[in-house]
Amino acid sequence: MRPFENIRVLDLTHVIAGPFCTYQLAVLGADVIKIESPDEPDMVRWEGPNDADNKRGYGGMFISQNANKRALTLNLKTNAGQNVLKKLATTADVLVENYRAGALEKLGLGAKALHAINPQLVYCSLTGYGQDGEKSGQTAYDNVIQAFSGLMSATGYGPDQPVKVGPPVLDYGTGAQAALAISAALFQRTHSGKGQRIDIAMLDAAIMLMSLNVVYNQLEGRAPTATGNSSLTHAGYGCFETSDGLLMIGAYTGAQHASLWRALGEHKTADEVNAFRSDKFMPRRESDYQKLQTILRHNTAEHWEQHLNNAKVPAARVRELHETLTHTQLSTRTVIQQVPSALHSGQQMDVPVAAFKYAEHGPRVDSPPPLLGQHTNEVLLEAGYSEEEINALRERQII
Repeated sequence: MRPFENIRVLDLTHVIAGPFCTYQLAVLGADVIKIESPDEPDMVRWEGPNDADNKRGYGGMFISQNANKRALTLNLKTNAGQNVLKKLATTADVLVENYRAGALEKLGLGAKALHAINPQLVYCSLTGYGQDGEKSGQTAYDNVIQAFSGLMSATGYGPDQPVKVGPPVLDYGTGAQAALAISAALFQRTHSGKGQRIDIAMLDAAIMLMSLNVVYNQLEGRAPTATGNSSLTHAGYGCFETSDGLLMIGAYTGAQHASLWRALGEHKTADEVNAFRSDKFMPRRESDYQKLQTILRHNTAEHWEQHLNNAKVPAARVRELHETLTHTQLSTRTVIQQVPSALHSGQQMDVPVAAFKYAEHGPRVDSPPPLLGQHTNEVLLEAGYSEEEINALRERQII
């Protein structure tokens, strides 16, 4: 039995952060019901590299974080649709939404209204800036929060060259924070018997992902300088050219620096080695960096990765994603799993699942991402609606 079996989640989210949060609950056994508007479903259904899949509402961006869910269509702009959601909420454990702050309250579907119906409901809202503050009503995406939070300025080659992190790390970071908050609230409910109101902001998640930078900003009066692929203080902590590509070395401590030099055939004196070992950090000297660069250019990145790893020095060849996905290391893990049945496009797919393993009953993919409204009848029948009532709702375009 997985941790969240028998937990029902109403998923009123779209794009990445919210769906990734509910996906993490789904792979741990929760019954996640993805609720979308019949006319304006999750827009990422049409986002992906395959036009045929996009036209079917089955785009790659949707596939990446919606397995294990059931799908229901519901027009929340109507009184009848709002009443259906309220009925579903009576037996739900969690509701997750990422509408603009205050939007569901205006529809009578805010936390206060639903807690009056179900006091044990864990109600979680994800927004760009949170439910309060001068920017609370503003819409934001990952790239906008990267800019506002200072994350872009912490990435790149200096204060005048900020760089956006490639993957939408704040979407995933926010979703992970939300999943943690919901998990804690469900555990809290076992003691209090009460639900919870959770307010998750992408901006707050960005600050959490920069905790070290936040502290340094206070201690030094400024954030750490963006240094690209290398360090300003550690000669062996950075990216180097080899004969055929780039190599990242992570020799951070004095002992690791000593091991690095020995592995490269550099004969340091006993005093120098002892200094490496005794100092917590070895300040970077430009001459050392240049010497390392000269040595490393004489062989391949693959050679140096294996050679330095054998010497207990952290190092890795800079890889393309397709190389990582086919590496034997990933075959020993469960982070990537195959969707157990063919996707609706007829294609088999491997998807990321979770960044951890359990000894027993851990996260897994049981079913492919759903088509739009695929389980509408099934869910409403479970909620007590008759076939006639469901047909009537469909005729009125409520579902």
